[in-house]
Amino acid sequence: MTDVTDGVLHTLFHSDQGGHEQVVLCQDRASGLKAVIAIHSTALGPALGGTRFYPYASEEEAVADALNLSRGMSYKNAMAGLDHGGGKAVIIGDPERIKSEELLLAYGRFVASLGGRYVTACDVGTYVSDMDVISRECRWTTGRSPENGGAGDSSVLTAFGVFQGMRASAQHLWGDPTLRGRKVAVAGVGKVGHHLVEHLLSDGAEVVITDVREESVRRVTEKHPEVAVAADTEALIRTEGLDVYAPCALGGALNDDSVAALTAKVVCGAANNQLAHPGVEKDLADRSILYAPDYVVNAGGVIQVADELHGFDFARCKAKASKIFDTTLAIFARAKADGIPPAAAADRIAEQRMAEARQNQR
Repeated sequence: MTDVTDGVLHTLFHSDQGGHEQVVLCQDRASGLKAVIAIHSTALGPALGGTRFYPYASEEEAVADALNLSRGMSYKNAMAGLDHGGGKAVIIGDPERIKSEELLLAYGRFVASLGGRYVTACDVGTYVSDMDVISRECRWTTGRSPENGGAGDSSVLTAFGVFQGMRASAQHLWGDPTLRGRKVAVAGVGKVGHHLVEHLLSDGAEVVITDVREESVRRVTEKHPEVAVAADTEALIRTEGLDVYAPCALGGALNDDSVAALTAKVVCGAANNQLAHPGVEKDLADRSILYAPDYVVNAGGVIQVADELHGFDFARCKAKASKIFDTTLAIFARAKADGIPPAAAADRIAEQRMAEARQNQR
């Protein structure tokens, strides 16, 4: 075996990311497909999670990402109250260069070969149109277009869920579930962020935004000239008098430097993997900054795609996403009772639900 293969096998069987139920390495020479499907847990039901299409530097990096992301989906689905375990897939390569109908169909056949143990959806580098193609070979595909029996864009409910998490944070910290009169900073006003801004303004919040894309900022300010704009994220987090910071762009937004500079009292946003490393949640707690765990509050999207499997109903999904308010409050209560940060409390609650499900299967 090559050194790379040795590294991949070590990641699968010996690293902290190990312990997955199943990992499938997929290759289709004709289309150029190279993919990894990782199933972390099916204790609560079929694994559910998106397909990421990304030009990884190595196969080992791709495997590690699939393992990490699928584990995260187990926790997200458990906290969302879904009867789904965690799974994730990655397709290796630049989607701008190698994505093709043939490749997506080949990938669909691999997912179908798992017989429903893994249900796929969109992620970085894949879109509704891609899910429509994959679904031609695999009925365990969500995130499809309405024309193909799907729910389409899930950003609306993702933003709604984040807003519920923010309301719960306000209830916990200030005794009132509203952002009225609060100053909220939103970093990233793309698909999810601009919907979140609408909720905040309707609730009476004062909103400050930033985005690396000028057109995204302009879309918001042309409709809402009262929204303030910060030059960049560094300036945004230092805005005087901030009450809430909502990271809605890239992961790793909360690191040693940003936490030290943050003026907000609450962090609640849509971005995935906001904590740059495991110690950041303690840094937030030490500064008395309330953190609403990202995988809890941004679960509106996965709630939507899971509902597709039962015949999509927006009202049903919105009702379930509204429960993110209660879930977030429960996490804060558990954190206080156990004397731990909210991120650790969320993990404990998710692990308890998965453990009980495994016990019931015996």
